[in-house]
Amino acid sequence: MRILIADDSKISQEILSANLKKWGHEVVLVENGQDALEILSSNDAPKLAVLDWMMPRLDGLTVCERIRGMGKDSIYIILLTARDKEDDIIAGLTAGADDYITKPFNQGELRARLNVGIRVVRLQENLNRRIRELEKTLSEVKELKGLLPICSYCKRIRNDQNYWQQVESFLGEHTDASFSHSICPDCYEKHVKSNMKT
Repeated sequence: MRILIADDSKISQEILSANLKKWGHEVVLVENGQDALEILSSNDAPKLAVLDWMMPRLDGLTVCERIRGMGKDSIYIILLTARDKEDDIIAGLTAGADDYITKPFNQGELRARLNVGIRVVRLQENLNRRIRELEKTLSEVKELKGLLPICSYCKRIRNDQNYWQQVESFLGEHTDASFSHSICPDCYEKHVKSNMKT
């Protein structure tokens, strides 16, 4: 998975980048919040980002707020910071971060939290794909609603243009149903069997 790392510390960048590449991810590196915001607001933005809180130009908190303000809720954001007070954690999550890791971080914890993010991103992608499929299917479905005026003698149905159609023709236009003809037992007795006797 493509993962953005935004951190102005070269040492942190190197450690994070080395770990993520070792775990099989593609890494995009930036050193300030403005560059992170530009990448995350693009159409082909990485689906997961690790943002340092304290960065030049824009801090990680502001990047979170602006990304969420754009309606980009599908990007999973992990805030990485030395701030470990409860109020800081609350502020980070309130700004739009999905997770929060304090420095110095444990490699095992980082990997576990990244895996959670990856699962969430994949679930969201699957959900979005299914929603698109459902919307496409619903757009193709024709639906009948309301009262259908039907002749009590010939069983033709009156359409919206006041034209009387055979039931098969009317339903073929308004649904995805197709018809095969057969004979019900009553009609068989009444019409076919009686004609065979004569």
